Amino acid sequence: MTREYRATRRSFLLSVAALAAARGARADSAVGWAQAADAARAFDQLHALVISHKGKIVLAEAFRGPAVDRAVNVKSVSKTIVAALTGAAIDRGEIDSPDETLGALVPELIPSSADPRVAEISIGDLLTMQAGLERTSGPNYGDWVSSPNWVAYALTRPFVMQPGMQMQYSTGSFHILGAVLSRLAGQSLLELARRRIGDPLQIEIPAWTRDPQGYYLGGNEMALSPLAMVSFGELYRHGGLWQNNRVLSEEWVTTSFVARTRSRFSGLEYGYGWFLGELNGRRLAIARGYGGQLIGVVPALDLTIAITSDPTRPARSGGYFGDLMDLIADRIIPAAAAV
Repeated sequence: MTREYRATRRSFLLSVAALAAARGARADSAVGWAQAADAARAFDQLHALVISHKGKIVLAEAFRGPAVDRAVNVKSVSKTIVAALTGAAIDRGEIDSPDETLGALVPELIPSSADPRVAEISIGDLLTMQAGLERTSGPNYGDWVSSPNWVAYALTRPFVMQPGMQMQYSTGSFHILGAVLSRLAGQSLLELARRRIGDPLQIEIPAWTRDPQGYYLGGNEMALSPLAMVSFGELYRHGGLWQNNRVLSEEWVTTSFVARTRSRFSGLEYGYGWFLGELNGRRLAIARGYGGQLIGVVPALDLTIAITSDPTRPARSGGYFGDLMDLIADRIIPAAAAV
């Protein structure tokens, strides 16, 4: 037996072993995705689950409710969309940076009765819900959306702390931000969402709720399909690229995943529109909406997850949302890590 033959045979055997290992890994992963689907199916509140791993859809199933290609109300996942549109505005020079203030950008939006400190609220304060104003979510939400002017109402809430000090979860902050983006671009938030996110990603963004002045609600009530949610998450996983086309700057995506404050409800950190945490030693970015609407991005595993749920039932951190985190930690991440 010649040395050349022995080397060739050894290479062949190594190739066969590698192929067998790869097939075994794929089989293990397929079992893992099936187990994840079974676990998800057991939650009567969970409607659909879509998972993209390494750029491919490995699971897309609607257990109840609309199909995975049907747009559904994603609730406060809308905040993450508005945050992305803020990045798009900065990329286009409509806003210089998150440090710019309302007084400098849109003084016409500030009511004459507002506290003078409102003019010093920055775009970054709105993005991180650290405006310092009394929040318009939770028990205050009904009075806010019943008011004749949602922007003015949110801007005339009393200060409960100085801007930039602490996160106060408030949809009003993102509604103000949406109005700012609309004023600066001369287009509605719906037009901006469709042209700057929907068209490049080839996803549908239906019209949604508007306030009495015609501003689309920033931070709630948008609709996306679970497949569209995964596409949006993949945009961030790829650093702002979608199919090799630049949609958001890499700088914006990177800075969006920097922790700037923390939720006193969930304990999760918060960047620009994304909750940030760690599961199984891997960093996780989450867009979260009432009822259990969720986009999860785990960059280290090339993993993006979309979950839609019953939008009429709560999903508290110590309840159903915690169950979803367990589903990701115990089933989805291990399946992704097995490949």
